[in-house]
Amino acid sequence: MRSNDKEFPVLDNHIHLQKQGDNVEAVKRFERAGGTHLILSHLPYHDLREWDKKGYEPIYKRTIDLAELCMKKTSVKIFVTLGPYPVDLVQLEEKAGLEKAEKILMNGMDLASEYIEQGKAIALGEIGRPHFNVSKEILEASNRVMKYGIKRSAALDCSVVLHTETTTPNVCEEIGKIADDIGLKRSKVVKHYSPPLVTEKENHGLFPSILANGKNIKEAASKGNRFLLETDYLDDPKRPGAVLGIKNVPKKTRLFYEEGILEEDDIWKIHKENPEEVYGIDIDLS
Repeated sequence: MRSNDKEFPVLDNHIHLQKQGDNVEAVKRFERAGGTHLILSHLPYHDLREWDKKGYEPIYKRTIDLAELCMKKTSVKIFVTLGPYPVDLVQLEEKAGLEKAEKILMNGMDLASEYIEQGKAIALGEIGRPHFNVSKEILEASNRVMKYGIKRSAALDCSVVLHTETTTPNVCEEIGKIADDIGLKRSKVVKHYSPPLVTEKENHGLFPSILANGKNIKEAASKGNRFLLETDYLDDPKRPGAVLGIKNVPKKTRLFYEEGILEEDDIWKIHKENPEEVYGIDIDLS
């Protein structure tokens, strides 16, 4: 991003791309708006939902292929996170029964771990538990699968990106204790789709990835700069711009820098130092 003759890195911490979506064109829009880096998380692509027969290999491969395609067509650097989407358990339970469904998701964790070991992905995620009410049995199974993923992340010494119900300080405290028990640093737990829970008292040491609307960024910036920004862009032709448009992070970063809400140090912290600390990656402008 260039603003007032200064050049900054700008990272959107959580997006999705789809084969039938804008993919390359979306990334070009991000780039034109001043974006430099993206973290791409896979989707349970509708045409590949044969987890019970083919597992997660086709799903992960498509995500990696989309990242590589977009990097060939743009100068944006894209990092990938992989892991079984929590809601898959609900749909798989209906098809294959809960015991088999749980096993399929755990196998998906194992496969994602292999990609991380190969350097094709930087973190396990988004994993976790459904964001809506489910039966006690499915919730218990979801927690077992989530804990298994956190164990894999601890063994790999990589971050885990969590999708859960609405994020509150109580949810952060619960997950923080789970991470402690397993042996993963709380700072390696990225809470996807977070409200502006920036202080230690609010996030209990987890790393918030804050949905980048104006209200959230202003509130977050008033508390500090230990956070990441995301749009959770879905690249869905049926819902253009959902969850937030892909230009949102660079546009809001520039606007709030020019308005003095974000200082230069804040931008370097949010878009370079924080992701480097969390994921062990290099955010550069070369």
